[in-house]
Amino acid sequence: MSNRVAISSCWSSARHKDGYEMVRELAEMGFSQLELSHGIRMSLVPGILKAVEEGMIEVCSVHNFCPLPPGIHYPAPNLYQPSSGDRREQEQWLRYTRQTMEFAKRLGARKIVLHLGSISFFWRSPASKLRRFVRSKGDDFDKSEEAYQQLREKIQRKLRWKLQGSWERTLQALETILPEAEKEELFFCCENRENFEELPLDNQFQDLFTHFSGQKNLMAWHDTGHARIKEKYGLLEHEAHLKLVRPRLGGFHLHDVSAKGRDHQTVGSGEIDFAMLARYFQPDDALVLELNPTLSGEEVLTSKREIESLLD
Repeated sequence: MSNRVAISSCWSSARHKDGYEMVRELAEMGFSQLELSHGIRMSLVPGILKAVEEGMIEVCSVHNFCPLPPGIHYPAPNLYQPSSGDRREQEQWLRYTRQTMEFAKRLGARKIVLHLGSISFFWRSPASKLRRFVRSKGDDFDKSEEAYQQLREKIQRKLRWKLQGSWERTLQALETILPEAEKEELFFCCENRENFEELPLDNQFQDLFTHFSGQKNLMAWHDTGHARIKEKYGLLEHEAHLKLVRPRLGGFHLHDVSAKGRDHQTVGSGEIDFAMLARYFQPDDALVLELNPTLSGEEVLTSKREIESLLD
């Protein structure tokens, strides 16, 4: 079962200068599959290509933008957004998404994880009020509290009111690039997000797949931590959301969430019910550990063993 569990390079890419050594470290830990995340600097690319060509590891998925655009040296998946009202930014999103597609082809990876932008506001997003409210409550936060529910509903109305333009621009960007991905036999996997204003909003995944009903290379990507955070805020029910996207699901980002809401933690250390999640795993899914780089190698291996135990 060890071949099924992959590791995201987000755990190790920042501390490596040589892509070959980065891959070798992960392979020596027992990983045979890798997701190249959105923190891959251009300087790491030659070594990564060499390691893959030698058969040291397989790349199961690539996270847009990968490699990073020139001059960017930090993880930046939202550097350019397809939802932007700035035509130049939309063009940059298309440009560097195409670069990711080309890189995925060279690596033999077929799945590309996408962020689809966000609802834009002239001033600060109203969702910041919700985050401040939760922080002010600390350990006493209760999503059933009437004051919280009223605030949440007010903010959700504002998000829905501002949604249309951003969502239409995202759909147009996908309409442009999906035929190119289909021609190259690549799959775009749209990730559920943790921030309230990011797209798709949680109830929009069905709308997305209905709009692109004829595009079989558009899929969902389920991030376990993001779903749990939204659940803590009362914005979705984790298993219900998973049931919704399961028919078009391409893979998982697997990580736990602490009681204080910190994600990308060791699997089994927090609040997520991974036994429930495992009931939805399918043989073709990419199962990717996406872990905080501050975690130790042993914590990474603990996460790997926890997921493997659910595959027996």
